[in-house]
Amino acid sequence: MTSLTLPHTGSYYAATANPVPLWPALAENLTVDVAIIGGGFTGVAAAVELAERGRSVALVEANRIGWGASGRNGGQITGSLSGDTAMERQFTRILGDGAKDFVWALRWRGHDIIRNRVGKYGIACDLKHGQVEAAWQESHVAGLEATHARAVAHGMGDEVELVRGAALREYVGTDIYPAGLVNRRNMHVHSLNLCQGEAMAAESLGARIFTGTKVDRITYGPRPVLQCAGGRITADKVLIAGNFLHDFGRSRLAGRLFPASLGIVATEPLSEAVAQQILPRDYALYDTRFVLDYYRLTADHRLIFGSGTNYSGRDSQDLDERMRPAIERTFPQLRGVSIDYAWSGQDGISINRIPQLGSLDSNVFYAQGYSGHGIATSHIMAEIIAGALCGENRDFDAFSKVRHWRFPVGRALGGLGISLGMALFKLRDSKLSGAK
Repeated sequence: MTSLTLPHTGSYYAATANPVPLWPALAENLTVDVAIIGGGFTGVAAAVELAERGRSVALVEANRIGWGASGRNGGQITGSLSGDTAMERQFTRILGDGAKDFVWALRWRGHDIIRNRVGKYGIACDLKHGQVEAAWQESHVAGLEATHARAVAHGMGDEVELVRGAALREYVGTDIYPAGLVNRRNMHVHSLNLCQGEAMAAESLGARIFTGTKVDRITYGPRPVLQCAGGRITADKVLIAGNFLHDFGRSRLAGRLFPASLGIVATEPLSEAVAQQILPRDYALYDTRFVLDYYRLTADHRLIFGSGTNYSGRDSQDLDERMRPAIERTFPQLRGVSIDYAWSGQDGISINRIPQLGSLDSNVFYAQGYSGHGIATSHIMAEIIAGALCGENRDFDAFSKVRHWRFPVGRALGGLGISLGMALFKLRDSKLSGAK
């Protein structure tokens, strides 16, 4: 049966993706150990983990592999955990004195998974090392100093460096930042190629992958069943890896997650000389504002640039006009540069910024809510939940016991509330730093 899917968004990633099979739609009845709903990073990474452990796996995706946020993001793989302070508080209650070390190790766990998987399966995804967290204003430098000191204390002295003033020009060709924390362990990547490459790796291990296959309902029971138009999948266990885009478990999960629309553009290819001027070491970068800019170079010397977030639940509009002032403020030498690609993607934001792992039944699990740090975090959560599906519960239990906040209003009003809060943070950053 041919897969009837929506095309990928008009992104740089989609335009330059490696050729992959157009996986078929489900047209049969299957019985497997684990059925996975969702073909983004969480779903495909979990499929690899489970297939490597010898489990039979079927993954269904309503559109294409990497169709959502997994194939539309900024491509940065960093050790920045959204909600890390909240995690430490919650995990101290659950894990005791080892909580801080547990959270610190989580920062880098996704890096190891991705790097090892890319090497093991030969995934061509332009994986590069090096990233800078740039202080937006002088008052933010102390935070970078604290992060640097903590990294050194954990044995990362050879991988991190706090760079100030003119010395930062070795990494980024702009004068707008007073300092930056250089991190050579962090990485950046062609997101869609990584996601699709992992799907092919899972398939090579025996996993069955179906696209253009929407799950109409889950029939709960000792062996849950995914009911789809072209067939059904009976499984010992089910993983829902679809973020806020799915409606399963709405009564249990309502108010826990809100959509954030991320706007990103890619410029025309820059000359080698200009690329060297703006990012001399080919490192990725993001700044320290609450509503931040983030950018990096592609393999063909385009600048991928993301800026701002909206919480309306609708895709960002007029991205070219919105992004250009931020690009030209950062790099005046790019004034007038052509924008070849502009696209939006929706991420899932949890109120306390802690990823949400749990179960809707004894054999139906979910993972969601990575709050803008999805590439590394999705791989960490996939490893944890795959372990839980195989009986290794320690890390899963820690996350499943986290107390998550819930907005006592509908998704639209909740999103509006977050939008107003983000606007205040953005105004605060602007006033504190002056017009840059």
